[in-house]
Amino acid sequence: MLFNSIDFAIFLPIVFFLFWFVTNRNLKLQNLLLLVSSYIFYGWWDWRFLSLLAFSSVLDFFVGSALYRQTDLKKRKVLFLVSMGVNLGLLGFFKYYNFFASSFATAFSFFGQPVNPSSLNIILPVGISFYTFQSMSYAIDIYRGRLTPTKDLIQFLAFVSFFPQLVAGPIERATHLLPQFTHLKQFSYELATKGLKIMLWGLFMKVVVADRLALYVQSVYGNVEHHTGWSFMVATVFFAFQIYCDFGGYSLIAIGCAQLFGFDLMENFRRPYFSGSFREFWSRWHISLSTWFKDYLYIPLGGNRGSKARTNFNLFTTFLISGLWHGANWTFVIWGALHGTYQIVERSAGDIIKFKLPKAAGIILVFVLTCLAWVFFRAATVHDAFHIIGTMFTNPGESLHIGDKGIFVFSIIGLLFLFAIEYTMEYHPDFSLLNHRLAPVRFATILFMLVYIISLGVFDGSQFIYFQF
Repeated sequence: MLFNSIDFAIFLPIVFFLFWFVTNRNLKLQNLLLLVSSYIFYGWWDWRFLSLLAFSSVLDFFVGSALYRQTDLKKRKVLFLVSMGVNLGLLGFFKYYNFFASSFATAFSFFGQPVNPSSLNIILPVGISFYTFQSMSYAIDIYRGRLTPTKDLIQFLAFVSFFPQLVAGPIERATHLLPQFTHLKQFSYELATKGLKIMLWGLFMKVVVADRLALYVQSVYGNVEHHTGWSFMVATVFFAFQIYCDFGGYSLIAIGCAQLFGFDLMENFRRPYFSGSFREFWSRWHISLSTWFKDYLYIPLGGNRGSKARTNFNLFTTFLISGLWHGANWTFVIWGALHGTYQIVERSAGDIIKFKLPKAAGIILVFVLTCLAWVFFRAATVHDAFHIIGTMFTNPGESLHIGDKGIFVFSIIGLLFLFAIEYTMEYHPDFSLLNHRLAPVRFATILFMLVYIISLGVFDGSQFIYFQF
């Protein structure tokens, strides 16, 4: 079920009504309703994978309880490895089997030993990377002694499958979200109103900006042999904002939707293209994933506690695996490697050159290099990515291919409105249009966005980009 679908527009009010007017006096019924609603939400896409979600959740619930009771270090380690092995095994099979099989065959063929491994027609379950990481963090934190497990299975299942953030995050920690299922919710008009505003802005980012930009981006990246450098440059910049508005929009809808039910989800994006360094960029972009990798991979590898060489290795490894997490394609691995390299160069340059770039120059530099990495993220193959980059530098062309003028013009208008809102939120938050202290300004902004969404939004049933991850 998509947030930008008629199905969800019917589903959400029904769950909202039942939550606040039928189950509002009983905590167990509230949690049970959220659990059933979440499984309906997920099963709407493909009910067969509900068993996978349930199996992974139940496993970690009982492993977590056993880890907490067990005092023998060896047995605790075995339990922990069972949880990690099963979760990563399922994720690896569904997401990476064909990728590694193909890479294995290519490597052996390079040395003159042809190998023909069998490939499987595997359907990637929506959201498996997200709910697997969320469930794994529960077992990891119990193993580290940072969390006391819940004794309520329904609470835990509702935590893992909570429908606003089930399929594309934010990836919540049990220490933050799970306790919110332990007390009865009381309706807050202020919180619900705030949630609706957040959802409206997220929907605007998705259907007005991201999906409109996607039309131009697809026309260029889907036909790389027939475009010049200027078209690739514009399409790449458009994609930078497309993926931000697509995923950032999803995260805002998820956060706002959760607030309708009295839940608080972590911030996932914080205007990343205003970043003056790559370290700052990754503190603003996909925050729930970057902090997950920091806490559960980078720091366990040693973090920055060792030599500079070791720290650089830990950084590069973390970003390389982060790239692979995004998809079973070498383009994503290169994307992760580029960001790892950016971080290493930035840190090394900071140690050698004892001055900082002006903020504006830093923002431009980070954005340009980020766009260069986005080429690999968006391109279908590594060959296409290098062709696009090579064409940008060697064949810019005499003019820009605009294509459909309406699509192009409305894309620019959407971007200008996005920039106005984001700039105000970044540098003048007191004058934020959606939360302006003057009611007429708030009303005019909401009305404009609603009219723009209805009249110029792209409602073609397009999925969110991160559903494929």
